[in-house]
Amino acid sequence: MELKDLRDRIESIDQRIIRALAERRDIALAVAKYKAEKEGSVRDTEREASLLLTIMEQGRKLGLDPSYLARLYQVIIEDSVLTQQAWMQQSEHPGAMTIAHLGTAGSYSHQAALGYATRRQCSFHGISCDSFREILAAVEEGRAPLGILPIENSTSGSINEVYDLLRHTHLHIVAETYLSVEHQILVRPEHEQEKIHTIYGHPQAIAQCSKYLSQLDGVQVLAYPSSAHAMEYVAAQTEPGFAALGSQNGGALFNLIATAGNLADQPENQTRFILVQRHPVHLPQQLPARTSLIMATHNQPGALADALIVLREHQLNLIKLESRPMPGNPWEELFYVDLAVHEQNPQWQQAGKELKAMTRFIKVLGCYADERVKPTHVNIPEPTDQGPSQ
Repeated sequence: MELKDLRDRIESIDQRIIRALAERRDIALAVAKYKAEKEGSVRDTEREASLLLTIMEQGRKLGLDPSYLARLYQVIIEDSVLTQQAWMQQSEHPGAMTIAHLGTAGSYSHQAALGYATRRQCSFHGISCDSFREILAAVEEGRAPLGILPIENSTSGSINEVYDLLRHTHLHIVAETYLSVEHQILVRPEHEQEKIHTIYGHPQAIAQCSKYLSQLDGVQVLAYPSSAHAMEYVAAQTEPGFAALGSQNGGALFNLIATAGNLADQPENQTRFILVQRHPVHLPQQLPARTSLIMATHNQPGALADALIVLREHQLNLIKLESRPMPGNPWEELFYVDLAVHEQNPQWQQAGKELKAMTRFIKVLGCYADERVKPTHVNIPEPTDQGPSQ
């Protein structure tokens, strides 16, 4: 067969795979509806493990690597779980979704917002903002029902400006979403072979690629309000030598191409985003929940330890503890806390009462679905068919 014929066959198979994945997602939604009626848990890890073992054994018989199949089906299972969780909350945002985000189309925040809406089978309209403060203002003033903010990155850590802004807003955290970030060096196509002298990027992107950027001789690295702003600026430059840090998908919107990729200091580079709105959401209790809060302890020895002991005594799982300086009070700190618990959980309700009595103040920022889907791991089975004896 000619090469074109072989490629046509591969494309035909790919189309069948896509249709099968879409059909699988439709069935996953039917499962979500059943679980919602029966108040059943979204995940059944024992069944997931059994499914993985069966698939790996079947694949081995067809000459497929079990490790490859395990990675593939972990992604499919993650999509199924998040799709079911999204459906159980879809009444909060039916039909269309307008989200205020940092930067223009193509920024990482725009991509995260689009992915959040798409998973909920909603059409998406983005409102571009130049700063995190502007995003919050757009939601507070009613110009956007939802705002999305990056709050932490697996490489560069917490985004402190967002934590500081959360203290002063009356908005509620109603959801979270994760975006896998792969930074690229992006240039205009006609400048692909030219030497780069200036790279523009969002400060977080620059921090996440610090090792790579520090090795570039004679290259100036400048911060821009967002990745999209950086890409837009580079796309407008007729002189060679300018580049932007951003995603390949985002660069395509500005007719930029990638000349280098995989630039992050750590290979697994993910950013966690939170979504805020004016009113809290009702979270079904069968969904895995995350409750976020701010508290300030009294300025005395052991005050934070005492608060943490309360959480331990009520068997509450502390996911994150972040300290920030308290403006106007030198050497005093606020604490941002994330707990793996639903706000209606009796243990948390009692612990909240105790914390309120022993801290200077405590403010719950929101209770929302935990979007972290831990992969199901199984031991790769030994081949059952040993072949003919020698």
